[in-house]
Amino acid sequence: MVWRLWRGLTKATRAAAYLEHLQLETFPAIRKLPGFIGASILQRSLPDGVEFLVVTQWQSLEAIRAFAGANIEVAVVPQRVRDMMIEYDAIARHYDVVA
Repeated sequence: MVWRLWRGLTKATRAAAYLEHLQLETFPAIRKLPGFIGASILQRSLPDGVEFLVVTQWQSLEAIRAFAGANIEVAVVPQRVRDMMIEYDAIARHYDVVA
């Protein structure tokens, strides 16, 4: 199993819209992909906005390619989401589950 982690900081006024985007658009789409296992959304309030850590679980790196494309390190951030963000990671990080 592989976990994919991505972080972004939204404007406080856009945090609810970003969460809605994940729940209504991103997650329903990736649930249909073979090899997708699950996802979690973590958030915390910071002085500049709301930070999100999106963690998805996959069976393999190959399964992630169906979502992210050939270069799985490149973050998938639609323009609509970019407009909500103060800053965001350009890359996603991948971790093998060992225990």
